[in-house]
Amino acid sequence: MKWLDRRIAWPGPFLALALTEADFIKCVRYLSATSEARFPTSGAKTEIFEKAGACPTCIVAMSEVAAARSPIEVAGLLVHEAVHVWQTYCDDLGEQKPGVEQEAYAIQAISQSLWAEYVRQRKLT
Repeated sequence: MKWLDRRIAWPGPFLALALTEADFIKCVRYLSATSEARFPTSGAKTEIFEKAGACPTCIVAMSEVAAARSPIEVAGLLVHEAVHVWQTYCDDLGEQKPGVEQEAYAIQAISQSLWAEYVRQRKLT
């Protein structure tokens, strides 16, 4: 488990990518979370964990089925999940109308962090 760059803005949500159920469980245990969160059996999803007075934590989980798709499909899934991370950040701040350029840069940064971690975990470089 590796926590990813929080460069959206300080303090952005904590972020991790779990490509296996074991890694997902490690993340949830690390958070001492009591949650009904489940690792996806297909596709990808973002699980959001919140504690009063703390930044939210987003765990992007991608099933083995999804991770085996073409690189373009995986990139699309990661961008989709990056939007959910951005939405979590905005909700946490109470931001209802972020600037369009700020939003675009933030989603780009989150997507790049997720993609870089995907490449690292899958040993694609």
